[in-house]
Amino acid sequence: MSFNVSADAYDRFMGRYSASLSPQLADLAGVANGQRAVDVGCGSGMLTAELVARLGPGSVAAIDPSEQFVEAVGGRFPGVDVRRGAAEELPFADGEFDAALSQLVVHFMRDPVAGLREMARVTRPGGAVAASVWDLGGGRAPISPFWRAAVALDPSARDEMAVAGGRAGHLEALFAEAGIEDVRGVEHAADAEHRTFDDWWEPFTLGVGPAGSYLLGLDADRQAAVRERCRAELGDGPVSFPAVVWAACGVSPSR
Repeated sequence: MSFNVSADAYDRFMGRYSASLSPQLADLAGVANGQRAVDVGCGSGMLTAELVARLGPGSVAAIDPSEQFVEAVGGRFPGVDVRRGAAEELPFADGEFDAALSQLVVHFMRDPVAGLREMARVTRPGGAVAASVWDLGGGRAPISPFWRAAVALDPSARDEMAVAGGRAGHLEALFAEAGIEDVRGVEHAADAEHRTFDDWWEPFTLGVGPAGSYLLGLDADRQAAVRERCRAELGDGPVSFPAVVWAACGVSPSR
């Protein structure tokens, strides 16, 4: 899935969470000085920033299908090899990296197993492949209250609760199906505190991702109904709730 929004809009919608998740995923993958790493589905570059801080821009590559994101990340991180493309067809050589990471992206891949297999291919044998996905199946994502409200008002709403990797054990199963070895799964928590209800709600109006697209597809009255149902659950603020990702890391197999 390609996000046809600006990098700034994505930052306001999801970047606030990605900033706290990125160090956790890099630690899980053991990213350390002297390595080369690629950020698959880099978005606005929150994980890219963490990799650059650890490795330097010349040792980091990033790729995303969104032209807006590629342009933004290239401008934000001079020296990083930023390319436009899909996870299922990575334009890198076999074993080019010591680690391949993908944050909050597997559930948007056209074919998650193919995308993870490609991440393993471009990682040297024995190198780390790591990814994370919101616990959407368990309702512990920053967007979960939105979808609970949307589905309550419209049972036919296409919510994100059943996405690939978004339930306990599924991300590890996708890794194993892709041939990645020694897979281990963990939970990572994200900062999900907002000063007011409006601070949490306003980014949904920017049209980012499936939730934002769904909201903008409603008329004004139905948008207001979703908003008020969310407010009834969360209150006027401060807004705080558990936000958790399923994360997995494994080893690229010998070839």
